[in-house]
Amino acid sequence: MNPKNTICLWYDGDALEAAQFYAQTFPDSTVGAILRAPTDYPDGRQGDVLTVEFTVAGIPCVGLNGGPHFKHSEAFSFQIATDDQAETDRLWNAIVNHGGQESECGWCKDRWGVSWQITPRALLAAITDPDRAAAQRAFSAMMTMRKIDIAAIEAARRGAA
Repeated sequence: MNPKNTICLWYDGDALEAAQFYAQTFPDSTVGAILRAPTDYPDGRQGDVLTVEFTVAGIPCVGLNGGPHFKHSEAFSFQIATDDQAETDRLWNAIVNHGGQESECGWCKDRWGVSWQITPRALLAAITDPDRAAAQRAFSAMMTMRKIDIAAIEAARRGAA
């Protein structure tokens, strides 16, 4: 059964490669049905992958090989909550070291230009701390980071940084 709402991501011929990378990298992620062109068409050949259904961390998606006309931007991102530094490091490094690039405050971009927020639960807890001074210290520490360093966030929250 197809979900009622599916995120459609535009790729330039490499939707299947992206879907396979996501499925290998993120828990609760899979590659599903692949639709291939039944005949030649203006931008491709019979048998080319047109779309690929996949799931990223439980979110249903479809990758559309639409060509070079549109690019991804930070206006859309996946926010992935991590439980510890090891998970944060593993996901961040998988994206960045597979042709991606670092950005600020826990954001990075994969090699296809899709933005990801690798967000430790500890960061969310720190910046929503009812102690507003602790939250401000944690937020200020986050603003200096690329990949989130949980120990540094927690030290800032305690006022030890």
